[in-house]
Amino acid sequence: MAELAALCTANAILLTIIIVCDSVLFKKWHLSSPFAVHLFCVLQVLAKCENQIPGFSELLEDFPETDEPAWILGKCYHLKTEKLELLSDVKSRLWFTYRKKFSPIGGTGPSSDSGWGCMLRCGQMILAQALICRRLGRDWRWEKGKWQPEDYHRILQCFLDRKDSCYSIHQMAQMGVGEGKSVGEWYGPNTVAQVLKKLTLFDEWNTLAVYISMDNTVVVEDIKKLCKSLYGGELSKSQGPPHHDEWKPLLLIIPLRMGINHINPVYINTLKECFKMPQSLGVLGGKPNNAYYFIGFIGDELIYLDPHSTQAAVDTEEDGSVDDHSYHCQRVPHRMKITQLDPSVALGFFCYTEKDFESWCSLVQKEILRTRSFRMFELVEKHPSHWPPFVPATKPEVHTTGAEFIEPADKLFESEEEFEILNI
Repeated sequence: MAELAALCTANAILLTIIIVCDSVLFKKWHLSSPFAVHLFCVLQVLAKCENQIPGFSELLEDFPETDEPAWILGKCYHLKTEKLELLSDVKSRLWFTYRKKFSPIGGTGPSSDSGWGCMLRCGQMILAQALICRRLGRDWRWEKGKWQPEDYHRILQCFLDRKDSCYSIHQMAQMGVGEGKSVGEWYGPNTVAQVLKKLTLFDEWNTLAVYISMDNTVVVEDIKKLCKSLYGGELSKSQGPPHHDEWKPLLLIIPLRMGINHINPVYINTLKECFKMPQSLGVLGGKPNNAYYFIGFIGDELIYLDPHSTQAAVDTEEDGSVDDHSYHCQRVPHRMKITQLDPSVALGFFCYTEKDFESWCSLVQKEILRTRSFRMFELVEKHPSHWPPFVPATKPEVHTTGAEFIEPADKLFESEEEFEILNI
């Protein structure tokens, strides 16, 4: 079926170009010519197979034919020549949706997150993208049924819907209790960011440094202190004194409110610039009570992955592998007008090395801070003197199993719940 889909797609694109661009010549072809016979056979195959190939119609029609480039997480695509490459990129992102029939959260809680877990799923997606960049690189691509490296399967297992997975819906929902959210309650972008920050402290495989900005301000000094701080867990204990030239890969999250009830148009171009940055992980946001994971834009439309599909929970096979086809969106992604975006968002960036972070700072200075007014956020070198001292979070000493660490740990953290509304 894969080969047939490829053949149909190639023929369909060729025929579309010929028929649209030279319909007069097409009418003059002799119906008994070899080309006409081949054309007739191809059209018959297409007619039979169109409904059997996921996304076939959308592939040809849904994305607009435009000279404007599309941007996906720092990658630029020209739709007239790179539509298939764009779709491959989108398909390769891990897609987390509502699930059902998993073990009850907390033992007696819900066994589905349908209707309330969409922002948690978006949080999983932005974190998964950081882990993919960390372990596989931004240029890694997924193909259905093809071999994937062990690190890919290990990343996926971190998000399975069971209590012993590091970033499962179970762990996120229960950690949210420490943020004042009951299990089953809807989350905003900032709350999800705080939950991710806490959970990563227990992930000794990826050792991410998570920085969440305060008051729309990113402090370079604090980030360097965080990323060069002593690694948690057994690794640091066994290696003696900390190596301050080490750099923990950075997950940078910037919660913002770009308006009161609607996004202020003055921030739209700046938001687009964020998607162009090579360090971009996308944006958590959506519409009121509907969360989406925004991964790019084309023209005045945002491109996003939608978590609002309910699928059955998936577990590991006997050999430890995961049936992963439902974790990749194998259809054309959704789009919406940027002006429809709820003003409450969280920007995500990943800096694998200190050089990546310095490059990001340069881009921010050039594209975000080039004007004194209507800045989306601020980037400062030194820790503001009127702020409390910055102390990197460390993993609490909790003597429980990995599935139980949440309840005793959730009171050991503090979070910044409120946004500062940007000046408008």
